[in-house]
This record gives sequence, C-alpha cells and structure tokens, in this order.
Amino acid sequence: MNYLIEAADLAKTYPDGTPALRQASFSIQKGEFVAIMGPSGSGKSTLLHILGFLDPQTAGTYRFKGHTLHELSDDAVARVRNEDMGFVFQQFNLLPRETVLENVYLPLYYSEVPKPEWRARATQAVAQVGLLHRIDHEAYMLSGGEKQRVAIARALINKPELIFADEPTGNLDSASGLGVMDILATLHSAGHTVILITHDEDIARRAKRMLIIRDGVLVQDTSLSPL
Repeated sequence: MNYLIEAADLAKTYPDGTPALRQASFSIQKGEFVAIMGPSGSGKSTLLHILGFLDPQTAGTYRFKGHTLHELSDDAVARVRNEDMGFVFQQFNLLPRETVLENVYLPLYYSEVPKPEWRARATQAVAQVGLLHRIDHEAYMLSGGEKQRVAIARALINKPELIFADEPTGNLDSASGLGVMDILATLHSAGHTVILITHDEDIARRAKRMLIIRDGVLVQDTSLSPL
C-alpha cells in the first residue's frame, strides 16, 4: 500500500494529566479524502496538530511519507509543513491590509521558489479558487467565503500533496460553506490528499471516508463511497 500517513496507537496527554487522544491507529493513502469528525473537545484538532507536525504525540508512532517527527531536523520539519502540507483554518488567518495576491504569497517567503516565479504561481492558485477578479483587493474587503478561498489558495501555493482543512466552513453561511466544500472536492479529484476536520456530519459526508472521534478515542472508520 502507498500510505502517506501511518498512525499506530497515537496518544496525547497534556502536562496537567488531561488525555486529549487515546491510542488512535489508522492509515491514509495518497489521494484519499478523509473527514475526521467529532464534537468539540473530542480530540480531533489535537490529532490534526500531530498529523501536521505541529505538536508531538506523547505515545504511539506517527509516520508521514515514512518519516517520524523525531527523525527530522527542525529545518526539515519546517520544510515538510511548508512544501508537502497545506493548512486551512476556520479563522482564515489573513493579513487584512494585504491584497489577495500578497496573502497568497506568504508561504513562498519560506520556500526555495525563485521570486520571479511568485506572481505566476500565486495567480494560478487564486484562479483555482475562482478569485482572479478579486486578486488586487485587500483582504478586509472580502466576504467570509472569499477569505476562506484565499486561505485555500495560500495552502495550494507550494503545490502540497496533503491539504488539512480544520473546520473550514465553521465561520461561513451555508452557501459559502458549500462553495468551499466544492473547491476541496475538486482539489481531491485533481489528486490532492485532503483531511477535513469537522463537527458537522453533513460536511463530513462530502468526503470519501470518515473517522469519528469521541472523548479522544477513534470509535469508527467508515468508507462513505468506493475509493
């Protein structure tokens, strides 16, 4: 099997003794669209932070493309996060007084992409989310749905294999949320691996596979349609 992610007995306990994740085991192949679903406080965001090399587990083993966090130098981990992974968060995390183009540029400052290529690459990413007509608008002028599209374009700028979307529709109205999910589905169809974090079952069912977490425990792993 061509696994992108391999997790075995992953657990996370915080310094105060609070268990956030308990012995989660699963694998994700390249090109899958997986929803990790659970109520607030279930451990799904903790799991995302481990999978995204943002926070280490306290027990178990996690491998991304065959490598564990502890096998890589700090520079190598930063390179993996910037080049192999794209992150989309509920809060957008845009610079309000910068343009769409300037916001999408941000990951390139930490990449090896030559600066003369930046505009063409960013323009392509903005086109993928249907916002070329807003490319020179400052972020504060955009609607919530448009801001999230910019965040997706920024996540795409280094052409990552894997896209993490953490509650990407949480701050959006239903129409804008459906638009964002359509984009994620299109990216999956184009070959990206997509991992979606959500508490909304209707949103989760747009994926092809659903992992359900309750109280830090992975209780269900269901294929929603043939992969």
